[in-house]
Amino acid sequence: MYLITVEGGDGSGKGEAVRILASLANRLAFPNVHVTHEPRRHSELGKLALSAVSKGENTPLEEAGLFAADRVDHSHTWIRPRLLKGDLVISDRNIHSSLVYQGVVGDLGLEQVAKMNAAAMIPDLVIWIDCDPSKAMKRINSGTLRMAGEKHEYFETTEIQTKIRAGFSGILSGEIETPHPFSKCLVMGPVLNESGLDDLEKQLSQVLSTFFNRRPDPLNVSRDEVDRHLLKTLSTGVQTQQRLPGAPVQHVSLLEDWLDGKSPSQWMELAEQEWDEARAKDSDVPARPIAHSSWAILGTLSLTDTTDVPALHKQLGPVRSLTKRHTQRLVKWLEQERWIHRQQSHVPFAEAQMFKLRNSRLGYGRLCLAMWPLRAALSSWRRANPDGEWEDSLAEIILETDEKKVPLQIRKAVQNVIQRLHLISSGHAECPVPQNEKELLIWWATEPPE
Repeated sequence: MYLITVEGGDGSGKGEAVRILASLANRLAFPNVHVTHEPRRHSELGKLALSAVSKGENTPLEEAGLFAADRVDHSHTWIRPRLLKGDLVISDRNIHSSLVYQGVVGDLGLEQVAKMNAAAMIPDLVIWIDCDPSKAMKRINSGTLRMAGEKHEYFETTEIQTKIRAGFSGILSGEIETPHPFSKCLVMGPVLNESGLDDLEKQLSQVLSTFFNRRPDPLNVSRDEVDRHLLKTLSTGVQTQQRLPGAPVQHVSLLEDWLDGKSPSQWMELAEQEWDEARAKDSDVPARPIAHSSWAILGTLSLTDTTDVPALHKQLGPVRSLTKRHTQRLVKWLEQERWIHRQQSHVPFAEAQMFKLRNSRLGYGRLCLAMWPLRAALSSWRRANPDGEWEDSLAEIILETDEKKVPLQIRKAVQNVIQRLHLISSGHAECPVPQNEKELLIWWATEPPE
């Protein structure tokens, strides 16, 4: 879902930073964390770019062209497919290296380099690793690759590295304006890497925490596209579950009547009635069932037969992600309130407790997943209409009037809801999925026929 790039001069410790970042990120709710680098050493385009900087015989324009060709190919054949799956990609170098090495040091200009790379992925987060050039050169000269003579690049001199450091400082500090579209990147740093690894890890941990606490929109894929991919993976697992003859029936199939004869608006009313606001506040969980965290947990559990908290945290994915601590706290409260119940683990010697969403709450859980794109709008509606009827809510949010225009964001969210329903069905047996806004409003407020 996110592309994180690590930038800085040679010998600044980018490789070590990437290793630490990958280790830290593996604790987060991403399906996978991938590490890569540019230029690629195992692609024909990447080898040409590496050869160009090793010999120093090419012009800055030729160098930039080779790096851009490798980057665009890397972006669309390797990086973007992983972002679409909700994965995190961490790259040792990316576009900002070209902006500095060819744009600044090579005097090619930032605009020219940016245009050559315009089709590449845009880093969501750029982490700037900084180091004094004299210390960086000592690292380079003492490195095993350099001593073996296997790797050398013409710009590995203190003089050029000083110019490179100034280039990174100018661009990444914002002193020099970065051309579109790479002006969208969030830059964090400098992370000074002149002490030990413990200090570097501490700084990088703070950077990641700050970034993920912001919940920024990804720049290269849409949030809902990512989440639908993860829902499709989960729903496929539920549909293919098998049981032994005579074994208890598992969750109702995705293709059957998960709304259990109620309209979605009735499920919203039921959830509010069953969610004790006072007890929720005392337990430090959301006061209303429509909060991000409660929808994330209940929705994910509705597609999971039984799970422990660590597995549940991973299944949330980056769009519905919560901290592990909040996940544990909410699961504990939901068990106390009888929204979920504990299951016996059939894995020998397993210590983790297993949980399952009660069948009586399954409809609301699936509804959380279906309506996720409109969750914030529904929550805002409830705050503005504390005594309003849920069956009126969706129409008041998505229908235009003479006094109110519907934002583009809401219109997109409606289409995303419809696409989600195609994944998890309408919830009514033999009832087709709504195809447009009008049908969605009927589905929301109308009970199915007897």
